[in-house]
Amino acid sequence: QLVESGGGLAQPGDSLRLSCATTGVTFSWYVMGWYRQTPGSDRDLVATLTFDGTTNYADAVKGRFTISRADIGGTLYLQMNNLKPEDTAVYYCNAHPITWGANYWGQGTQVTVSA
Repeated sequence: QLVESGGGLAQPGDSLRLSCATTGVTFSWYVMGWYRQTPGSDRDLVATLTFDGTTNYADAVKGRFTISRADIGGTLYLQMNNLKPEDTAVYYCNAHPITWGANYWGQGTQVTVSA
């Protein structure tokens, strides 16, 4: 189970930190990631993190967002700095199995960036 939190309303230039509390997810078995979706659009990759610490970011967020995790407690984070209106979306936490198993999604958390 994945449960996101930390979304909300922010102004351009602000920072937010999203959290994804995991239950029953062993980080070494999954590529963990954050995705976002706006109405009428596909769900797009924001950032991923592998167990060995390798990260991957969408070009639109490079240098502004940082994905990380806390192994104790099993929480995934997305630190979002210098937010822009185009970052407005529902953000989803994802656990994608490395070999086999279920692909897990959280319920999403809304981030709105507006002046």
